Order: sequence, then C-alpha cells, then structure tokens
Amino acid sequence: MFRRLASPTAALGILVILAAPAERASAVAATPRPQIAVVKVSGLIDPINADLVIHAVHDAEAHRALVLVVQLNSSGGVISRARDETVATTVRSSSVPVAVWVGGSSRPRALGAAFDLFRAAAFRGIGPSGLVGRSPPPGSGEDTPPITGQLSAPAAVEQHVADVSAPTLGDFIVDLDGRSLGPNGPLQVAQVVTQGGQPRREVRHDAEVAFSQLTVLPRILHSAASPNVAFVMLILALALAVFEFFTAGVGVAAAAAAGFGVLAAYGLGVLPTRPGALVLVAVGMLGFAIDVQSGAPRAWTAIGAIAVLAGSLVLFDGQAVSLWVVVLLEVLLVLFMVAGMPAMVRTRFSTPTIGREAMIGAEGHALAAVDPDGTVEINGAPWRARTNRATPISPGGVVRVVAIDGLVLEVEPESGGARDAHH
Repeated sequence: MFRRLASPTAALGILVILAAPAERASAVAATPRPQIAVVKVSGLIDPINADLVIHAVHDAEAHRALVLVVQLNSSGGVISRARDETVATTVRSSSVPVAVWVGGSSRPRALGAAFDLFRAAAFRGIGPSGLVGRSPPPGSGEDTPPITGQLSAPAAVEQHVADVSAPTLGDFIVDLDGRSLGPNGPLQVAQVVTQGGQPRREVRHDAEVAFSQLTVLPRILHSAASPNVAFVMLILALALAVFEFFTAGVGVAAAAAAGFGVLAAYGLGVLPTRPGALVLVAVGMLGFAIDVQSGAPRAWTAIGAIAVLAGSLVLFDGQAVSLWVVVLLEVLLVLFMVAGMPAMVRTRFSTPTIGREAMIGAEGHALAAVDPDGTVEINGAPWRARTNRATPISPGGVVRVVAIDGLVLEVEPESGGARDAHH
C-alpha cells in the first residue's frame, strides 16, 4: 500500500480556505416560515463535500429548520477515517433531524464513506434502483450487523438498513411527516390535498424548501478531485508544457498548462495517488519530448507511450481512472506527440529560405539568452538554437549559423566564436 501524496501546495490550501463551501439558492434572510433544508451531495466524499455536509448541518441549526434532507449519490470517499467520523458525528449530534435519501439518478449509490454518512442519519431512504453498503461508522452505537456488500433498495429496506424506498425526493420528504426524529416531536412537513376527488399528501405549502449548493470555486475543486478529471488535467498540463517548450510561443500554452497543473495538483493531493505511478507518467512525457527534439518518432516514443499507459492504470490506490478515458487520452497523446508536435514545430520555426543548408552562415540575433540553448531569429523567423558552452550569447546579441541539427540551429556569436578563437 502506497502512502497518499502530501497535501497540495500552500497556494491551493489558501484557495480552499477562501472558497465558501456552500451557498443558499435563495436569500437567507430570517423568515417566520417553517423551513425544510435540502443539500445535494454527489461524487466522492472529499474535503469539499465533507465541509458541505457540516456547513449544511450548522446552517439548518442556525435557521431552526424542521429537517435537513441530504440527497446523496456517491461511490465512496477520499477523506481520512477521522474526517469521516467527524462528518458522521456532526450528523448524529445535530439538533435538527437529518434525513438522507440515496437517489436522484438512474443508479444512485451510497458506498464506503458515503454509506457512513447514510447510516449516521436519523432517517434513511433509498431510490428503487439504489445501492448501499459498508459497515457502520465506529462509535455509532448501532447493534445491527455490519454491511460488507452492496444492498439493493428492497434488501436495504428488508434488513432495516434503510427506512423507506422512495422514488423521488418529494416522496421521501412526505414520508418524513409524522415521524419523531428529534426532541421536538413528530415532524409536520406534509399536508393532505384533494386532487381529482382523491386525497393525497404533498409537502406543506407554507414551508420554505431551502436548497444549498457549492459555489463556483469549490465546485471546480471538487470536480478536480475525481480520478478521471485529475488524470486528464495532469496529462493536459504536461502536454502543454512540452508544447510551450518546443514552440517558444507567447505564453498562452504555458498559462493554460499552469492552470491545469494547479487543478491536477489539488486533485492528486486529495486522491490516494501512487508516487511511483506519477513518476512513470512524467518519464513517459520526457520520452515523448526526447523524440520531439530529434524531429522523428523513435524508440523513446514507444517508451513514453508505454510508461504513460502503465502509470495511468495504477495512478490511484483504491480508485481507478475509467479505462475508456485512459485509452482515449493515450491515443490522442500519441497522435499529438508523433504527428501534431513536429508539424507545429516546423510551422512555428519555418523560414522563407529555400533549403536549410542555405541558412549556414546567415546572421540574426538572439531573442533570449543562448546558454547553451535558447531562441534566435534568423531571416525574420524564430528558431531554437544551441551554442558552445564557452561562448554564451546574451539576449539581443548577434549570432551566426554554423550548422543545423534537425530543427535546432547551431550558432556562435558574431565575434569570439570558435572560428574567431583560432585567429
């Protein structure tokens, strides 16, 4: 078992601290109307979702809500066991009854850490196609047998793991009516109305249903902390960094690489990332870069493709990147490095002269320091260049082409170069 990577950088930590985890969909001004609080929790239970649940409980207590309903759909969690227990304890000890409904999608589920949240609720419901499973959280005091597999909705109700099976969120809220889930006696969240001559129950009309949701920044960070997104962000960041290095552009690719890199760093820091797999991906990208430098796909391209594929398949411990995502991105990456990159480099550093040999002896100037590698401008076109370590060239210095190696020009300063040194 590999240790998970160290926490993301301090800058990322500041982003998370500054990001308010949830906001009201409607104004939170005090109102005399009875309130039914609803919060939707989907995806892995990560630090963002854990904070969302805790803040929702505290907000419901502050507004003296009748009940807090958590709409849950999660296949597990990537938080520590201590944090998992903190969330469960907050739910169990809430002065406002907390009810959890597993539903809202075609195949809703509450597994792993999400199941711990489910079991901590005062009242539990599940959609007809839902799945739940895992033993109750430590310290819960429950005397029911541990659940180690996955239970369907009928099985969960039959084994008293779930209290009801409800097809919709509205049905689940109505099912709460009349149940004593806290110190305030039976809940009054529904009313009887007559429709088509038949009586039916629905959520009481005088109640305010207050929804909570993630704000933009936490939503982005939460998305980045999923295996598929973190993997895609990582590959995009590395590929764009290689592109920027070889094309010597104006910095757009570098800025995009930095943005993707920040999101990837957060996701990799939250997820149980295997350092060895991350090294494999980095080595694979280096292999691609070596053959881009040489101007033709060779052995290093094959090594790079294999290394990236191997690292992708074992990148996370206990979580997996979808196979179709791995295959699709691997194909696109190979096409980009084998066909796209060389073409873009040739276009970027093209020159109006006919025949590269005609450039030998041509003079230009250094766009950046060449020591020993850098960028120069010859005949109005930028080129990657290399010079002797003994004769570094400052930005703006006049250079002379002495040889051509693939897509790289070998240059020397106008004076003091190898030829001048012998005179």
